[in-house]
Amino acid sequence: MNPNTQTASLIVHALAQAGLRAVCVAPGSRSTPLVLAFHAQPDIRIYRHLDERSAAFFALGMALEWDEPVALLCTSGTAVANFFPALIEAKMSQVPLLLLTADRPPELRHSGANQTIDQVKIYGDQVLWSVDVALPQADTPDVAVRALQTLAARAYATANGLVKGPVHLNFPFRKPLEPDDSSQYAGVSSQHTASSTETALHNSKFITHNFERGVLQPTGAQLEWLANLVEEHSRGLIVCGPRCPGGAFAEAVAALSGRAGYPIVADPLSGLRFGRHVADTAVLSAYETILQKEPGWPEPDIVIRFGAVPTSKWLNAYLGRVRPAVRLHLRANGIWADDSHRVSHFWQVDEAITCRRLAERLDPRSNADWVEPFVTAETAVWQAIANHVGDPFFDATAVYDLIEVLPENGRLFIGNSLPIRQVDQFGRASQKRIHAFANRGVSGIDGNLSTGLGLAAASQQPTVILVGDVTFYHDLNCLLAASPTSQISLPPVTIVLLNNNGGHIFRRLPISQFEPPFTDLFVTPHGLDFETAVKLFGLKFIRATDRTGFQKAVRASLTAPRPTVIELRTDGERDEQQRQRLIRMVNG
Repeated sequence: MNPNTQTASLIVHALAQAGLRAVCVAPGSRSTPLVLAFHAQPDIRIYRHLDERSAAFFALGMALEWDEPVALLCTSGTAVANFFPALIEAKMSQVPLLLLTADRPPELRHSGANQTIDQVKIYGDQVLWSVDVALPQADTPDVAVRALQTLAARAYATANGLVKGPVHLNFPFRKPLEPDDSSQYAGVSSQHTASSTETALHNSKFITHNFERGVLQPTGAQLEWLANLVEEHSRGLIVCGPRCPGGAFAEAVAALSGRAGYPIVADPLSGLRFGRHVADTAVLSAYETILQKEPGWPEPDIVIRFGAVPTSKWLNAYLGRVRPAVRLHLRANGIWADDSHRVSHFWQVDEAITCRRLAERLDPRSNADWVEPFVTAETAVWQAIANHVGDPFFDATAVYDLIEVLPENGRLFIGNSLPIRQVDQFGRASQKRIHAFANRGVSGIDGNLSTGLGLAAASQQPTVILVGDVTFYHDLNCLLAASPTSQISLPPVTIVLLNNNGGHIFRRLPISQFEPPFTDLFVTPHGLDFETAVKLFGLKFIRATDRTGFQKAVRASLTAPRPTVIELRTDGERDEQQRQRLIRMVNG
């Protein structure tokens, strides 16, 4: 048997045994052995992409939804470099990815051979682990066979570890790249070609590896100290930033909030802003508006934080001003997330277990004197916004309405720059369960559409992707994955395109006062008509011009058989002026 075929089959089978269920494949020649091995593995689904950068972000979106590793496969050369933006986001957001890159054999490296670059540890510190896999050879010793199987299992477990992130396996292959027998592939288009693969695995005495991880329990002393602290101080805030844990965490932290009488400040990406717990928990979501002036409540004595640094500039400024006795940050993965360097206590413990056990130790107390000012301000702000956000209709109106229209259990992927900030300010907390995501690890605008499509493919739930026009332009290639010709199964997908003709996020910065370079070099108006591009890929295009039309288009798209792009053309300067007027109106 071709040693390339055997090595690839061993690796792919071991990945399937480890739990891998999806791989995004970009075309190429040097990766042939691995492509065919995945084709022969019925337990791993192939998602085909023509663009490596789009493939990588698509995989990132799938991994965000599943919270488990998704694999990427490409050929050698610059294809490898096109994975870079997505893997950086994965590293910074702790999203598990497996990067499988094909490479030339050692004799072709540093030789001037075509399509050959130095791929060994090319990703540097941006991956958790990088291995240049041994060159396949005939008559591989048994220990080397076992080592390959162990490598695949360890790579999956490392990507899916306590600190999740990308892992890179670089595979050198020497020609011939194809298997000895092509007859098994004749006329077969599905992933059910086996024969020689099964023979190779049988002859290799395939073994399995089970990697398991426990949980980080808080100690009794920690719980006693924190329980006493909470009992002694009635004025506390719970701050839930992006990337809080899933699962039982929302219920556990809501129970803690109820027992302690501490309101929860919920970032839209925390998993706490939307869900049934909002019905009987003091969940705050109007802080971005409220905190643009001094709030009418005393300073907290305790701040308990979860997740990453909050999105809101005004919330972070407020947290920087107050002087609590204790700032405690709990994060099981141990990743530091305090750019103001004010955290006084950092605990690497399981967040849900700690919240639940702490709540059990606390006597329920009525803390109305502390909680009521927060709830009163929250209610008043949202009532004022509801009354005035649609007069006139502008981009914030669309964001406000979008949250209202999204269905229970729907997915919302939010682009960077203006969209995430608009959702933070105008996305009201709701009992409706909405799963909100964004690429906030490095907050780039590249690959946002691809990530949203990957999220949709993994969830198979109605998905809305909210992006600005520059973000949309950056990732046009990915629309092929949503086209009628794509083999990728997608649920109803709606792309809401806020088109203000440039990068108007910069209007929130002092540079906006420096004309004419501001418009020319920062806003960078493009004048593009996206309808033509959308129709090139066979997607439905709707241009909404008023509030009623926008709401109607979104509702229809959420059950449409093919993806829909809904464009809202606005004026960035007027949008910002209207937002500021609304803030002044709300805050008096």
